[in-house]
Amino acid sequence: MGRCSSSRFAGRREARTQTISPNPPKRVRLNHTRGLADNDEEVGRDETFLRGVRRRGLHRSLTLLQVFLGASAVILVAGALALGWTLTQALRSEALQAERTSLAQYVDGVVGPAVVRHDRIITTTKLSGTILQALRAQQDVVTVKVWRADGTLAWTNRDPSRIGRRFSLDGDLGAAIRSNSAVAGIVGTGGEGEEENAVERKLGYSQLFQVYAPLDNAARTRAIGAYEIYADPVGVQHLIGRRARMIWIVVGIVFLTLYAALTLLVRGASRTLRRQTDELRDRSARLMESYRLLEESALEAVESLNATVDAKDSYTAGHSQRVQRIALCIGEELGLTSDRLDAVRFAGLFHDIGKLRVPDAILSKPAALTPKEYEVIRRHPEDGATIVGHLGRLREAVPLIRHHHERWDGTGYPDRLAGDAIPIGAAIVGLADAWDAMTTERPYSPALTVEEAAAEIRAGRGTQFSSEVSTRSSRRCGGSRACSPPSRPPPRCGSQRPRDARFVRWPTQPSSRSTGGRSRRSSTRRSATCTRRTRSPRTHGACRA
Repeated sequence: MGRCSSSRFAGRREARTQTISPNPPKRVRLNHTRGLADNDEEVGRDETFLRGVRRRGLHRSLTLLQVFLGASAVILVAGALALGWTLTQALRSEALQAERTSLAQYVDGVVGPAVVRHDRIITTTKLSGTILQALRAQQDVVTVKVWRADGTLAWTNRDPSRIGRRFSLDGDLGAAIRSNSAVAGIVGTGGEGEEENAVERKLGYSQLFQVYAPLDNAARTRAIGAYEIYADPVGVQHLIGRRARMIWIVVGIVFLTLYAALTLLVRGASRTLRRQTDELRDRSARLMESYRLLEESALEAVESLNATVDAKDSYTAGHSQRVQRIALCIGEELGLTSDRLDAVRFAGLFHDIGKLRVPDAILSKPAALTPKEYEVIRRHPEDGATIVGHLGRLREAVPLIRHHHERWDGTGYPDRLAGDAIPIGAAIVGLADAWDAMTTERPYSPALTVEEAAAEIRAGRGTQFSSEVSTRSSRRCGGSRACSPPSRPPPRCGSQRPRDARFVRWPTQPSSRSTGGRSRRSSTRRSATCTRRTRSPRTHGACRA
């Protein structure tokens, strides 16, 4: 007994010596290598996505510039057409008005003195040859008629047989006499018309410039008659056509110049946009690379802290990696998406990182924990969530770390969530944590076989564990190497596994009557053989997992 006991205590002292060694633990590359590789891959995907976004943004900007150029061209063409048409109509109106005034003044100067006497228009069939020659000298003039206010044709230079006949004052002639204002326009000679215009339709002109100019009395207060003048419109039409072409040419040049200037401005803006986009792309690439390196460094720092937690107790060395591996097995069995599996991977690795804030005296205490010490241990999920919550890459794992000690019946901690309120990832990590604790040799609890651990999982279904998660875990972990217990040191002499040792059924408060408070020396005194202590892990075994 002495030899075995001495060997046993020597092993314990060696473990405690390793725990409190002043030398800092070496940085161990954990199974998080896959996580970093996935992180690099995700950062690469992010960079590719951002490049695609920037490329689409640039293409969209260039497309908008092209649309702007096209819309500007349409607007400029429409503006040119509207301006050209307006100027042409104004030119036509001014030219016709000038021609009307010119013809009316000429005819009034030649014919007026012969037919107007004492504010009356006389009807005559004969005028001096000088008047007729003067009218023939004006080649544009085709026909001249002098009308009295009652509709009587007083004189005309063509077909004198119509002189003296009275016609109805309809249309523009009656309007000119009644309003005492001139009316002019280019009219066609085809088709049927008034009887007094029958002669003009036989002259062979397709169009004539028609003018109705009122004859005023001496006081110019009313119209006593009117001139009806028909002239060849070719001259005025040529004038209007030449000036209209000039207007259209000038308008076209002006608007083409505006469009060319606008095109140059847009091309300059496009080149500037491309240059700025290239600069932004380079900056973004450098920032993404810096972010990747910073995030990788932060994750490595968290890895080192996590390794420090495992190194505090030789019995829990590799616990985080095993929990991660088991949780991923269960997550794959449940068919979780890649994003949720990623969160499970990080949560499984860093689920106990909150123990950094737990004093070593509590973590390494061989005796039973006091209620106050137990409350300190119970805070490690919250502390772990706070630690990793500062890393954007681990943000999705924060609720899983915080709630991995919640129970399905609502008696867990820290928030006493129950049922479906517990995140599925947290339920997976909690079950993986329990499985590894049950199948790993601990100073306060012997390791269970896979079959025994599976039986404990089934016993806790619906109370401690999610029914779905526990069912899938039993199916997956029953023969999976990832879920198999790690290799353990050879059993100490005479050690026997207590059949009542259980991991999954701990109370929410420590028991003051736990046998774990007894010292190892007193335990060995009670037996002549080197038997293992039977302290139940119900006091704080779950928190040490």
